[in-house]
Amino acid sequence: MEVAQRLKKIPPYLFMELRKKIAKAKADGVDVISLTIGDPVEATPAPIIEELCQRAKDPENHRYPTDEEKGMLAFRQEVARWYSSRYGVELDPATEILGLIGSKEGCHHFVMARVDPGDTVLMTDPGYPAYRASILMGEGVPYNVPILPENGYLPVFADIPTDVAKKATGMFLNYPNNPTGACATKDFLNDLVAFAKAFDIAICYDNPYSEVLFDGQQRLSFLSAPGAKDVGIELNSLSKPYNMCGWRLGMASGNPLLIAAISKVKENTDSGIFNPIQYAGIRALKYETDAIGETMKIYARRREQVLATLKKIGIDFTPPKGTFYLWVPVPKGMTSIEFTNLLFDKAAVVVAAGTAYGKYGEGFVRFSLTVPDDRLTLALSRIEKEFGKV
Repeated sequence: MEVAQRLKKIPPYLFMELRKKIAKAKADGVDVISLTIGDPVEATPAPIIEELCQRAKDPENHRYPTDEEKGMLAFRQEVARWYSSRYGVELDPATEILGLIGSKEGCHHFVMARVDPGDTVLMTDPGYPAYRASILMGEGVPYNVPILPENGYLPVFADIPTDVAKKATGMFLNYPNNPTGACATKDFLNDLVAFAKAFDIAICYDNPYSEVLFDGQQRLSFLSAPGAKDVGIELNSLSKPYNMCGWRLGMASGNPLLIAAISKVKENTDSGIFNPIQYAGIRALKYETDAIGETMKIYARRREQVLATLKKIGIDFTPPKGTFYLWVPVPKGMTSIEFTNLLFDKAAVVVAAGTAYGKYGEGFVRFSLTVPDDRLTLALSRIEKEFGKV
């Protein structure tokens, strides 16, 4: 039996391949420490868990979710309040916010709502691999826009060929950026809006790391740029700031026409988000935001620990100030894959090769800080012992 041709265009998902490699080594008795996937290990704050438990006992919440495809109005209202408080962005809960089963779902539904077969969709290189998969499943044509260290890992719109921009109907952007950790600026967001308006390109600004910032880096929403709601949407999630990855709760906000279109895709795809999870999300957004600061202290400590170890083995650099990843240059004379394999073979430590995120990821690997302290300390001690100075 043949599967759909669209699936054959999609490369193997990076983390699935990594999991297989790790599983094989563990089966062989190797104590592997993975610094690859961005999955917070700290617990969800207890009051959020308690809210879920209490709401789950109510039989009314055992039925189809309220406002099925849109998300509960109470949840959307709390998202609007949170955006106003955190980013100074005003949103209409009725028309400009949509509940999501995590922001990753929003990427896929954005393509289904905006992109026709054969349409060009812009994405950065390096970039989050799921964007490419969503574009291909929607039968769009991905176009790689390089993001380079010398430009702060921000795309240079003037370098995008005019004929490509004219054909493009959508663009994925993600700042703070996975994998590089780079952060956007207000000027960049203004330029992005102008570029999108000039070529009628719908922006999908994926912003789940909006709260994961270091060294006084400014918290920014794409929607804070004048005119942003005319040209796109922003995706966000409770996964990273509230340690709720497994809960699968996020939101799309912005342009009401795009929000309505994505809602139409959702109503024909799923039956919404379990009510108790949405109530827990309300609790998180309303009362537990102070917990973000405590989580960031943990990541800041781990970040400095990794940087200190890397410096000891001769890798000294100044990282960008966003996400819980470190985009680490590999030693001179090595490729990304060679250094990844060396870490695995010598120290049983797994990191993500930069080339998994695109050809411009060559020369880098990505370390994740979402690992228990004791395991991170052990991983770093192995690296320091095995490499000294590479």
